Amino acid sequence: MDSPVVLLSGCVGFGEEYTRVAGFSNRDVGAICLKGTTLAPRLGNPAHRVYETTAGMLNSIGLQNPGAKHVVERILPALDFSETRFIANLSGSSVQEYAAVTELFDDSPIDAMEINISCPNVHQGGMIFGNDPHMCARVVEACRAKTRKPLIVKLSPNQTDIAESARRVIEAGADGLAVVNTFMGMAIDIDNRRPVIGQNTAGLSGPAIKPMALLKVHQVYQVARHHQVPIIGQGGIVSGTDALEFIIAGASAVGVGTALFYEPLVCKSINAQIDQYLTEAGLNSVSELTGTLELNAPPVALLKEVAQ
Repeated sequence: MDSPVVLLSGCVGFGEEYTRVAGFSNRDVGAICLKGTTLAPRLGNPAHRVYETTAGMLNSIGLQNPGAKHVVERILPALDFSETRFIANLSGSSVQEYAAVTELFDDSPIDAMEINISCPNVHQGGMIFGNDPHMCARVVEACRAKTRKPLIVKLSPNQTDIAESARRVIEAGADGLAVVNTFMGMAIDIDNRRPVIGQNTAGLSGPAIKPMALLKVHQVYQVARHHQVPIIGQGGIVSGTDALEFIIAGASAVGVGTALFYEPLVCKSINAQIDQYLTEAGLNSVSELTGTLELNAPPVALLKEVAQ
């Protein structure tokens, strides 16, 4: 990619929305993740679907999209693949649906596919695929069998052991990991004592989740580095400093989403700040900075040091 900055799925529609913003260019970003796509068209969830919170945003869109066939046949041909990389975002309500959507995108010019496993499994009582390492692996295995294109798995933070899920999906054929998806949250209207979001709960994004997302990247990197699997770090990035933290923690690229809603041109400044940091540090590329975090010594080690 020409830039380590990736525009996240759901925040830029199908890639053409931000081209209408004066000063924005697809050439400023390394890749664009298209809106989540399912096999059949979906209308999405009832209103309200988006709500601003302190230092963040709740969203429960419900994967509104025109269906994979429409995206492949009508939308992708209109995109300029010479400007940047385009990544399809795949969702499904069963393992079979994930495989079917993957097969449709395999016969397309898309550069890679991102598997959104934070979806309910209709065959197992609505349990979220991404919260169970075994189900995560099954989805990736099914998708891997349908394509030779790069597969990026978008991991859910709402699970017990995200590092174990990372290990399982890598073994199942993942070429990259996106860390992390939104954290579950809620907002309440105190006047009528009901949830603000029509679906009651929603995904929380924005600066509020950055410290937690940063930790998840660090945890996943401990697994991913042994397999040389790159990570797109994401969750509350609004500046070059934020991006650099994720890279140092183990990310090879960084995803920007919520920040685009209030500063559509934020990617320019993030790129500039990363460039400046690399120059001042005497580094030639982002890859030289990835995973260079040095942890503080644990208390026991410090005591031994003092004793000596």
